Amino acid sequence: MNETKKKRDFVWLKRACVLLFLDIISILVSYLAALLLRFDFVFSRIPAEYLAGYMWSMPYWAAVTVVVFYGFRLYHSIWRFAGIDEAKRIVQAYILLPFLYLAGILAMDLSMPRSYYFIGYVFSLLLTTALRFSYRLIRSYLHRSQPDAGENADRIMIIGGGQAGLTLIRELANSSHLNGKVCCVIDDNLNKKGRMLEGVPIVGDRYDIEQKVREYGITRIIYAIPATTGANQKAILNICKNTGCKLQTVPATYQLINGEVSVSKLRDVEITDLLGRAQVKVNNDEILSTLKGKTVLVTGGGGSIGSELCRQIAKSDPATLIIFDIYENNAYAIQQELRRAYPRLNLVTLIGSVRNTRRVQSVMETYHPDIVFHAAAHKHVPLMEDSPNEAIKNNVEGTYKVAQAAAAAGVKKFVLISTDKAVNPTNIMGASKRLCEMIVQMMDRQTDTEFVAVRFGNVLGSNGSVIPLFKKQIAEGGPVTVTDKRIIRYFMTIPEAVSLILQASYYAHGGEIFVLDMGEPVKIDDMARNLIRLSGYVPDEDIKIVYTGLRPGEKLYEELLMDEEGIQETENELIYIGKPIKMDDEDFKEKLELLDRESRNESPRIKEIVAEIVPTYHPDEG
Repeated sequence: MNETKKKRDFVWLKRACVLLFLDIISILVSYLAALLLRFDFVFSRIPAEYLAGYMWSMPYWAAVTVVVFYGFRLYHSIWRFAGIDEAKRIVQAYILLPFLYLAGILAMDLSMPRSYYFIGYVFSLLLTTALRFSYRLIRSYLHRSQPDAGENADRIMIIGGGQAGLTLIRELANSSHLNGKVCCVIDDNLNKKGRMLEGVPIVGDRYDIEQKVREYGITRIIYAIPATTGANQKAILNICKNTGCKLQTVPATYQLINGEVSVSKLRDVEITDLLGRAQVKVNNDEILSTLKGKTVLVTGGGGSIGSELCRQIAKSDPATLIIFDIYENNAYAIQQELRRAYPRLNLVTLIGSVRNTRRVQSVMETYHPDIVFHAAAHKHVPLMEDSPNEAIKNNVEGTYKVAQAAAAAGVKKFVLISTDKAVNPTNIMGASKRLCEMIVQMMDRQTDTEFVAVRFGNVLGSNGSVIPLFKKQIAEGGPVTVTDKRIIRYFMTIPEAVSLILQASYYAHGGEIFVLDMGEPVKIDDMARNLIRLSGYVPDEDIKIVYTGLRPGEKLYEELLMDEEGIQETENELIYIGKPIKMDDEDFKEKLELLDRESRNESPRIKEIVAEIVPTYHPDEG
């Protein structure tokens, strides 16, 4: 790393020295030209005292100018990207320079023609400015005058005629190694149509995209409107994906502000960009105050949700972060990642099962966590239908054991990671998570620990979820398997899910079930077709879609709230609270003991027993 920095510093120093030398030459030439102009460009007519004054003053003039230029960071810019900011700093430098020149004139008692000072100053301003911008102009002209780089060169359309689009056009136009040419720009602002952006025509709005792709022979589209998300972004990208072009997008708005919009930061458009709703926003200051300096335990910390929880918690500067997971490979992977990213983090990685009572108790008694995020669970619906007793042992009894140990150790908050499949479940996995929610609400009533649950829909990109499966099937040439053409699901990204969980830990007072407003549900069939298109193929032609029928326990649609829970708003407009449901806690405890015995005995009646405890569970309706 130090060697790389030294090389980078050396390259900058070399370029800065060349520019400094040229600045000095420009100043010498400017004032000499001013003197010549004063005497009609006849060198012999210049009086000797004026030549002496010129020779005497130039070292001071040059030194002062170079120092001022350095102070205004005019040797730090990348001049092939020179723009308004650089021009502004040149003007600021030249506003200061006359005062320093005047001080030098008075100190040296210099007597020169008044026109000499004014003309030399103007020439100097023009020459030093031209010197900086000529590099960009010549480079841009040479790059654009070259023929296209062959059949493989990308012909690029930029969506968005704003700052992000401008930045990308500049970089693409000035790059000698990027194999592509920006041919046109699309912008919904009709006032921009027919205008030019860095020499590239703005040719229409979103409704012209498909026509202009054909007209200009576009092969790549870059979505460069970082401030536009949700339904508007979805609508534009849905048009773009039907063109068959490769789709890319710029980073988010906060990265644009940080100056991170560049070709190197582009990423391919993903299915998450087509969800059609704004990303969940949380108050990071609130979360920081909740977790900073606290001991935090994450069960299932190596899983998709658990590992992202660990990443975001690590940013909040906890006193100790404890990763607890039964799978050593997953735990090791997130441990190494966090050690690299946060070398000062007090990180503890423990292997163990939530089903092991003594192990769970030992962890709680040893570390006394302030907050527990319980993400450990079996989550695969079809697998749990074939192994229902395992769903009860791990999800229900595991949750109960961790909750009891947490309460006994004086944990302040316990956050259960739940699922929309817990609402009116038709499968044993969903029913087991509903039982977990009931455990959390019972424990909240009976202990001093604040117990809450967080319920959300399917998580895009998590282990075993539909997106990795579709991508694998597409990579293998198909077919892509969809259970039913009518099936719909709510979706969210892993960071969104984790943001909701962390926000819930702040809002929690005990007993709540937090629910995310996930927008409109998405048809799995549409998602499969979009993913095929985003991969550059045509559905049903290049990649076949096969409908396999609903699996055991699977519903056509999921719900987020039971009727009796009602709904309550929070400060975050996308987060709601389901109210606790009344139940007989002592009777529930006895039924949990029954479930424990029957599951350990591998009871063939376990689903029937669960249905007696969870009235909303209807295993025959899946």
